[in-house]
Amino acid sequence: MQSLKILLLGTAIGLAVALPATASSSAWYNSEGGKVRLVTSGEPDDAGRIQGVLDIVLKPGWKTYWRDPGDAGVPPQLDISASTNIADATLSFPAPQRHDDGYGKWAGYNYPVSLPVTFTLATPDQPAVIDADIFLGICETICIPVQTRLSVDPASDPDNADDAALVKASFTALPAPARPDFGVKVLPGDHETLVVEASFPGDPQAADFFVAGERDYMFGTSSRAEKDGKLIFTVPILDRPSTTPTDGGLHYTLTSSAGAVEGLLPFP
Repeated sequence: MQSLKILLLGTAIGLAVALPATASSSAWYNSEGGKVRLVTSGEPDDAGRIQGVLDIVLKPGWKTYWRDPGDAGVPPQLDISASTNIADATLSFPAPQRHDDGYGKWAGYNYPVSLPVTFTLATPDQPAVIDADIFLGICETICIPVQTRLSVDPASDPDNADDAALVKASFTALPAPARPDFGVKVLPGDHETLVVEASFPGDPQAADFFVAGERDYMFGTSSRAEKDGKLIFTVPILDRPSTTPTDGGLHYTLTSSAGAVEGLLPFP
């Protein structure tokens, strides 16, 4: 998607001012290609966590990105630094689709999608207000960065059944944790490729492997081959950090006709 123009017009980028929250969901922010809001399930759990979703409704023909948007996309981002009593917010991602729009190949969604968010309170027994600065790309033949602030007071409507149902359904729809019979293992590769062997139920032709470039890694599109009855994915490493990280790992998602799983890979 390198040749796509990214609109940086004030009308395309939402410079919305945070408004007082009146429910466990924010107001919708409308853009040319769709609309976005933030929804929460209300009160925090005993560990001081509030579940929510970044709810994205796309117009027909528009799409948005997975956690790794390719070489020219805009991944969804959420900054909660302006919030009250919110220490952290972690986005999760449903299984993506692979797209080829003629400009490049990338992973994302061409349908309305709700991205689960877990908010962690700094002090669990104190009130919290979420003021989240949102940045994401919504694309048709051009990509429009959507930037706005969404505000929610989770305690203002904690028993909202519709909000709670949306949040629950979005977390339920996430890929399951990888397991020995449905996941990947890393095979010997080299400095320029990541090679994994996939195990999964269902039709091999329906299987696909997505790995997110993080911590200064950048990956190309995976290729697939069958070897000794095993499905092998090879992913070009386009860029990498000067020093290999020793903590954490790379997020991956493996999809098949039987569903999807996710996990972490060691840094290559």
